[in-house]
Amino acid sequence: QVRLVESGGGLVQAGGSLRLSCAASGSTFSIATMGWYRQAPGNQRELVASITSNFRINYADSVKGRFTISRDNAKNTVYLQMNSLKPEDTGVYYCKRTFSQIVNWGQGTQVTVSS
Repeated sequence: QVRLVESGGGLVQAGGSLRLSCAASGSTFSIATMGWYRQAPGNQRELVASITSNFRINYADSVKGRFTISRDNAKNTVYLQMNSLKPEDTGVYYCKRTFSQIVNWGQGTQVTVSS
């Protein structure tokens, strides 16, 4: 059973930074695609960034140039560095693992950006 645990969320002023972490259990982390999604109140969950097993990266247009996704396979952890945060970045951020058509989600971490 894969378990994903996010951390690093919090309250920050606009223009500030946060770094999210997602620690994964299991032995297949290095060959899984990892992603960060977010969901604001009343909105659908949306992709923020993803990174494949061969480090191919994809970002939502709204975060390009501000957010950076990375992974450390030795620590089974994926990160999301968020800079120049805006109030519209507010939401619950979820970590997602995809491997061989099996999808796992973390419990989410709240990010609130005040104006």
